[in-house]
Order: sequence, then C-alpha cells, then structure tokens
Amino acid sequence: MKKLGLWANVGVRRWASCALGLGMVWSGATLAQEANKAAPTAKPSLTVTVATPQVANMAQKISANGSLAAWQEAVVGAEANGLKITEVRVNVGDRVQRGDVLATLQSDTLAAELAQAEAGLAEAIATAQEAQAQAERARNLQQQGFFSAAQLSQALAAEASSAARVQSARALVQLQKVRLSQTQVRAPDAGVISARQATVGSVVGAGVELFRLIRQGRIEWRAEVTASEIGRIQAGLPVQLKAASGQVLQGKVRMVAPSVDAQTRNALVYVDLTSPIGSARPGMFAQGDIALGQNQALTVPQTAVVVRDGFSYVYSVGADQKVSQIKVQTGRQNGDRVEVTGGLKSDARVVTSGGAFLNQGDTVRVVDAPAAATVAPAAVPAAK
Repeated sequence: MKKLGLWANVGVRRWASCALGLGMVWSGATLAQEANKAAPTAKPSLTVTVATPQVANMAQKISANGSLAAWQEAVVGAEANGLKITEVRVNVGDRVQRGDVLATLQSDTLAAELAQAEAGLAEAIATAQEAQAQAERARNLQQQGFFSAAQLSQALAAEASSAARVQSARALVQLQKVRLSQTQVRAPDAGVISARQATVGSVVGAGVELFRLIRQGRIEWRAEVTASEIGRIQAGLPVQLKAASGQVLQGKVRMVAPSVDAQTRNALVYVDLTSPIGSARPGMFAQGDIALGQNQALTVPQTAVVVRDGFSYVYSVGADQKVSQIKVQTGRQNGDRVEVTGGLKSDARVVTSGGAFLNQGDTVRVVDAPAAATVAPAAVPAAK
C-alpha cells in the first residue's frame, strides 16, 4: 500500500509538470500573437517620384574673374613747345575720327615765322635765277674766248651755291609749316576720349599729355586663370561674361599671356568683346565663362540634390521601398540637370523631389511621374 501511494504521488507530480509546461507554451504563443498585432506595419512617409540618372551632353567651361580694359589707350600730347591753348573742342566720352582737331594752340608767332621763311625762299629763288643766267653767259663767253676758265668756274660755283640756298629756304618753309600744323592737336586714330587734361589758357610743353583716347572704342576683358588651366584655352574660344553693371557680353579669346605672374601664379587671357559694350566701362569687374566644348556626363534633376551641412546628397529607393541617403559630388549645371561626378550608380532609383523631408531608412510610396512633365512634381504627404 505504501508503494502504491508513492507511485500515485509521483504520477500526480509529473502530470502537474506537464500541465505547467503546456501552459507556458500556450501563454508564450498568445503573447507573440498579441505582440504581432500590436506592432503595426510601417506606413510610407511620403509619396515620391523616382528617376534614374541620365547621360547627357554638358558644356565644358572655365569660370574666371577679371577686369574690363581698353584694348589700346593712346596718349595725345602737344608737339609744339611753349604755346598757349586757345581752344579745346572735345570732352571726355566724345567719339572722334582719325585726324579730328581736339585742341588748338596759339599760332600767331609761328604764322609770322612761316611768312618770313617764305620771303627768304622767294629771295633765294631770285638770286638763284640771276646766278643761273650769269653762269649761262659765262659759258658762252668762254667758248668765244672772252672768259677764262677761272672766271667760268666762279660763275658755275655761284650758280650751285644759289641753288643750294633755294633748297635750304624751301626746307625752312616746310619746317615752319609743320610747326604751324602742330598748333592743331589731332586725333591719331578713331576712338573715344577717355581722359582730358587740356584747359584753355594753359601753356604746354612738347610731349605734355593733353588727352587719352581708347583706340577704335574697343574694350577687352582681361581674365585671370590658374596656371593649370592655360593649356585648355585656345585663341578663338567663345566667352560669355557679366559686367558689374549687369550687362551680359559676348566675346572671343584673342590670346593667352605668354607669362604667369610670379606672385599670384595666375595668367591673363585677353578676350575681345564682340557685342556692343552698352553700359560696360573700362575698369569694371566682370565674371565670365570660357566655353571649351561639350562632353558626356551622368546627370540627375536639380530637385534630386539635397544640400546638408555643406555636402550634397541624393536619396535612392530600394526594392523594399526604403530610402538610402547617398553622398555625391556634383559638377556642372545645365538647365534643370546637375552633373554627378562621383558617389552614385547609373542604375540607382533617385528621388526627384521631396528629399529635404526624408531621412535614412524612411519608407516611401513610389508613383510614376506624369509623362508630360519635364520636372518631377513636388512630394505630397501619403494618404493615411
């Protein structure tokens, strides 16, 4: 009887253990089901459109800064010495033609000296004519035996001397005419007056600057480029620049300076402006681009690029509809397309708009972009 009671007690204990184990298993399954019910499925945070990067032709260019300057600036000064300015006919900004009179100097003294020289020439001519007649008679008389060889030689010498005096008098007349013409200060070339120092009544010396003239009114852009960029720039390349006045100008590379500045390590590129200068003026600062041609580049819509903390990012959508933040390097921009130079695969699905509202790992809903739209529409909140 005692053994029977002992075996019954053991059986009860085993049954209780099994029941407890089954209860724990059932309780764990129930808790797991309730946990699954409590954890809702992640909902999309945004509805977005995506696009794959495209290969497009983009313009290559070199951006540079520089100043506008006169192509050539001629200095116009007085050639006569010690004469007073009697009239100034032009002012700064006036356009002149080659040979136009810019100013006149006092000419009374030089006119009198010219008259004196002309009188001396007339006297020398008369003397030369008399000497020529004497020499002709001496030749005839010497042939007839009335003049000796010595007398004939004297007559011929007088004739030659008088002819030389005529030449000297003519040269003096020409000199006085030149000096008189110098009383009119003329433009050496067509152009625009850029500076004026001449004032009526002042006495000027030879070589004193009276005017500055921008030859032919031509202005050029002197752009500064780095030494590493010199080899890519050739004469004839088109240039577009914007002056400080806001005017957009067109030009063409004329030449690259043959030397590099030892201090800045920059070289000058001389660009002839081919469009009307308008409000542009020498001395103005200008920014411009030198076009080098085109090449193919991987591009994405401009709206796909998000700038954060000074770096550029795009968001790529995976097969699980989750976004990944990708750091990229950007380059040139052409319209609404931006070149991506590194960090992005060509087959990536890039969010074209709304990236500023996304974070790493967000779930999104992808919809097709409208066929007629050239730029992806702005992201809209997903319906809940």
